[in-house]
Amino acid sequence: MSSPHSHGSRSAGIPSGAAEQSNLTGKILIAMPGMSDPRFERSVVLVCAHTDEGAMGLVLNRPLPEIDFGDLLEQLGIETDAAARRIEVRFGGPVEPGRGFVLHNVPEHGDDPEGRLRIGRTLAMTTTRDILEDLANGHGPASAVLALGYAGWGPGQLEDEMLQNGWLTGDGAEELIFSTAHSDKWQTALRAQGIDPSLLSAAAGRA
Repeated sequence: MSSPHSHGSRSAGIPSGAAEQSNLTGKILIAMPGMSDPRFERSVVLVCAHTDEGAMGLVLNRPLPEIDFGDLLEQLGIETDAAARRIEVRFGGPVEPGRGFVLHNVPEHGDDPEGRLRIGRTLAMTTTRDILEDLANGHGPASAVLALGYAGWGPGQLEDEMLQNGWLTGDGAEELIFSTAHSDKWQTALRAQGIDPSLLSAAAGRA
């Protein structure tokens, strides 16, 4: 596997679970007019891991309608049956676009198996083949989406972008992931922070 690089100037991998999790894990990042990277314009990103080693997140509002989940399973050699789940495929970020991450709900209490990273009380990310096989057989979590690629930041890079007004942080990730329409995610996330998206857009136009 090639070494991943962040969307910024510094290299970044997925932070080790052994490092202490900071309080941005499980938060959402809402792209602001100060976002300098056009690939993240009006993006909403879930922070899956954030430590002193860097940060890793998944974009929540970039669907990939041209990619069929069933076709991906076939390419991976995973057989499906009539009960197979047809979950949505999304663009998770520009780093390692061929790598898949399943975002899904989990019981609030219980152990997390190897390959699962718990992001919040009832939200997790799994990277193992097992969950794809479960979905192919009509099983697995009640709510799930597949993200291809991820967004990565090196040590201190995300904090720098926030200081430059590139991102606003917020809560409510699970509802945004599974319930809110993609076209409404950015506006909904802003309103949850008490910000009128139309005023923000107007301000960006005058900048």
